[in-house]
Amino acid sequence: MTKQAETNSTQKTENSRDEDWKTQAPYVPPGESHPHGDSFQKKIRGACQCGQVSYWLQKDKPLASKYCHCKDCQKMHGAPFQWAAIFHKEDLAFDKGVDGLAFYSSGKNLQGHDLPCKVSCGFCGSRIMDEGRNMVLIFPGLLHFDGERKRDNFEVQMHIFYGQRVVDLPDGKPKWSGLDEKSEPIEEHVVDVKHKKQKTGNGDE
Repeated sequence: MTKQAETNSTQKTENSRDEDWKTQAPYVPPGESHPHGDSFQKKIRGACQCGQVSYWLQKDKPLASKYCHCKDCQKMHGAPFQWAAIFHKEDLAFDKGVDGLAFYSSGKNLQGHDLPCKVSCGFCGSRIMDEGRNMVLIFPGLLHFDGERKRDNFEVQMHIFYGQRVVDLPDGKPKWSGLDEKSEPIEEHVVDVKHKKQKTGNGDE
């Protein structure tokens, strides 16, 4: 084999390896080719705003459910915080595989599937999930709950990166300055709104 042929062969192998993720969860549609095969159970459906991207969860309860107040989430979602639920990759399956999806690596500021990365609909721009090495963080606002019990399974357990918050949420749930269990807890302060208005001169009394 010539040196050029060896180079071409190496490049083909690397390109094939680079594309392997497309044939792995969560980008394998439900069915025989999925890691769980025909045993994949379609329990909860999720879809973007325009409906071109849809997926199924085979678990009706996440590993954890959190509100994240970090600056990156504020910017990416255009909101004061985001609601994320954590699942194993094998528990999610896109109906059309990678078709219609857009990928962005915020850490490297690059478009493309470079983990960890952000996944969204390439048409309407809806944020679909954050993908890590083994887990995905999905956004429950995209889910279609067919019962109150399933919705209750996604009840938020805590706030993370609360030290970067732009709004106070005195809901009685644990609050962490950064990642849960790996940062300082933040004590919740309930604001007396009426007293605050009187103090600033904006009250009616």
